[in-house]
Amino acid sequence: MMIPRRTALLGLAASWTLGRSSLAFAGSSGGPDDPRLVVVILRGALDGLSAVTPYGDPDLVTYRRALVLPEPGQEGGLLDLGGFYGLHPSLATLHGLYGEGQMLPIHAVAGHYRSRSHFEAQDYLESGADERLDSGWLNRAVSVLQGKANRPDGYGLAMGLTVPLLLRGAARVGSYAPAGSQHPDADLYSQILALNASDPVTGPAFRSALKARGFSEASRMDMGATITAEKSRKPDAFTRLSTAAGQMLATPHGPRIAALEIGGWDTHAGQLGRLGGPLAQLDRGIGALRQGLGESWKRTVVLAMTEFGRTVRINGTGGTDHGTGTVAFLAGGAVAGGKVGGTWPGLRSSQLFENRDLAPTTDLRAVAAGVLCDHLHLPSRAVATVFPGPAVDPVKGLVVPV
Repeated sequence: MMIPRRTALLGLAASWTLGRSSLAFAGSSGGPDDPRLVVVILRGALDGLSAVTPYGDPDLVTYRRALVLPEPGQEGGLLDLGGFYGLHPSLATLHGLYGEGQMLPIHAVAGHYRSRSHFEAQDYLESGADERLDSGWLNRAVSVLQGKANRPDGYGLAMGLTVPLLLRGAARVGSYAPAGSQHPDADLYSQILALNASDPVTGPAFRSALKARGFSEASRMDMGATITAEKSRKPDAFTRLSTAAGQMLATPHGPRIAALEIGGWDTHAGQLGRLGGPLAQLDRGIGALRQGLGESWKRTVVLAMTEFGRTVRINGTGGTDHGTGTVAFLAGGAVAGGKVGGTWPGLRSSQLFENRDLAPTTDLRAVAAGVLCDHLHLPSRAVATVFPGPAVDPVKGLVVPV
């Protein structure tokens, strides 16, 4: 099985060299017949070099000295992943899972497309095909798998106010959004309050309504601080969705596949101060998933993926622009982790993709296909249905001719 020349030219010249056992999933006393899968879409393009930093590569500081955190063991430093890579300190829960052998970051991954447009890349990422489709690869996987069990709410579950393309298609899926998922931001409240302040009817009514919702003596000057304080007392939206997803996946006759998404990764400016927030949300969300799943966590795999990476070099505003290679995360009690997967391509200028990006060495479809086959027991012959076009070998990770 040879990699097509066109694929090699697009930057996928290396196979997924995690080893034959790297995508082997840990056994569990609960048996292999009731596995769970959660796919998390990181919308906006995560900078993999900051999330899982290859601090052992001597060329790293040449390009991004201002973004590189201190090495493990130093104050505010990275969390060690074996001596070459370090995890961003906002990912403490994931680091704990790594230490338990339940987290596997895979570096230098990319989709099978070469687009730096968020909209195009997300469509290709979710459809899993070489062209835009109106269905997603996870929905097509559900179509194959859902016949194994009669679940009244569907085998798959979309968490949030909309169903992502990833889960759209012929297969019936459920959807869930908690009450109050969307709240107006502080600016909108402040503007409405200011517009109505002098009105003898709507002014007092609006102030009374805010007071009834817990914003005592809200005013234009303190509204932002009041709402910020209220939000700080509540879990963020992603954590709430993750908790609910875990609880529903743990239900004996509930869904077994869920899709979530989290934004905030498009760090064109001020990346050093901005990236910690969404990383911490992702970390809390995966911790909430584990807690919600309870005993079912040991039969669960979480795949977190993003549409593309970011440039190796810093731009003029302290951020990074749209790139190619990045990192994906596999976590869960059914993952044989405790190491970093993938083939590291190096950061010398001659090793960069198009002299600007981390060169991709692993196709994300191969990662997903491995999870579907080895964890959810999707028949290998069905991979071509889930990922139409060039065949994806779930063992070797190669994109091969059909």
